[in-house]
Amino acid sequence: MADDQNEEGYRWEKEYEKTWEILQEDDDGSIQASIDDIVHKAKRRRLLESIGNVRLGMMRHLFLVIDLSSSMSDQDLKPTRLHATVKLLEYFVEEYFDQNPISQLGVIMTRGKRAEKVTELGGNPRRHIGALQKLADKICQGEPSIQNSLELAAQTLRHMPSHSSREVLVIMGSLTTCDPTDISETVQAMAEANIRCSFIGLAAEVRICKKIAQETQGRYGVIMDESHYKDLLNQHVSPPPASANTESSLIRMGFPHHQLTTDKDKEEKPSMCMCHLDDKTGQGFGSTGYFCPQCKSKYCELPVECKACGLTLVSAPHLARSYHHLFPLEQFKEVPMDQQTRTCYACQVKVKELSFYRCGKCSHHFCVDCDLFVHETLHSCPGCASSRATQHLSQAPSVS
Repeated sequence: MADDQNEEGYRWEKEYEKTWEILQEDDDGSIQASIDDIVHKAKRRRLLESIGNVRLGMMRHLFLVIDLSSSMSDQDLKPTRLHATVKLLEYFVEEYFDQNPISQLGVIMTRGKRAEKVTELGGNPRRHIGALQKLADKICQGEPSIQNSLELAAQTLRHMPSHSSREVLVIMGSLTTCDPTDISETVQAMAEANIRCSFIGLAAEVRICKKIAQETQGRYGVIMDESHYKDLLNQHVSPPPASANTESSLIRMGFPHHQLTTDKDKEEKPSMCMCHLDDKTGQGFGSTGYFCPQCKSKYCELPVECKACGLTLVSAPHLARSYHHLFPLEQFKEVPMDQQTRTCYACQVKVKELSFYRCGKCSHHFCVDCDLFVHETLHSCPGCASSRATQHLSQAPSVS
């Protein structure tokens, strides 16, 4: 029996990965290289898990529901759960609009058994980030209400176009929810309206949250630390797979220009935009804006759906930046490094790793950092781009 233990180890040891055996010191006695290798492999694993050849809901309408109950004042995340959440959501909003330029986002908070809309659906990240920063100064009190939050979000989302993706992401710090009626009816209504509900728990798994996510084809995860919290948020940056009920048809769009409001005498004439008609602060009153090419309605930001004629208004750069979702860059193949491929083609730095990542089209080699940057940020292979540029220059007519 002792021989069996020496060869195979104890039975309980088989259930755990011996991560301490992966860490190895380099010539200087540092383990930083081993740690970086583990982090890079985890990121590449997440890239490989990305869904390919699936119809995506690129035009997204997402409501962020933030729990502001008394549980958000706990200090297991520093300095508090609320402050840590606001900090991570600021980064999430920037990444969301960077990866989804023709999408919209809104913010809802819930506390004291009620739900309140902080920002309407819109495509201006600065407005949402400013509203999130103000939430950090609010008092956390009472209990949240998932039902009131979902119904408040559904009041807007159910009127969105059928070709768009309707989503709700709930940041839940409490282990309880106080709802006025049977929440099962609300969940059924959300599923029928094709609204995807996802949850991120900050404390522990809550059964009702998991049930809602499963019935609406959403995601549910519970954080382990702040780094894992950020990873769970990043899962909601890329567009989700379109549901079976999402229509697939040609979408009419308008491309308005930012211009002045003038009268017949070419004088500036201030007016109220359509997106701030109910705003009593006068924020949408001015002489500049985007005018719908079909009905001439004025809006202060893009993208937006015209309230008068229903035309989707976007800018041409926004639409072009969504191209990589339709035709994603293929994953590079990991290959062993030889004497001739010790320098990364992108950063021109000699690499100490044992393997490179090779593009299947141009056959250039990249280090792991450049591989991650190309797929997560650039969405275009530098080797293929330089080859196309060289070919274009060679075919250009010479001038004598």
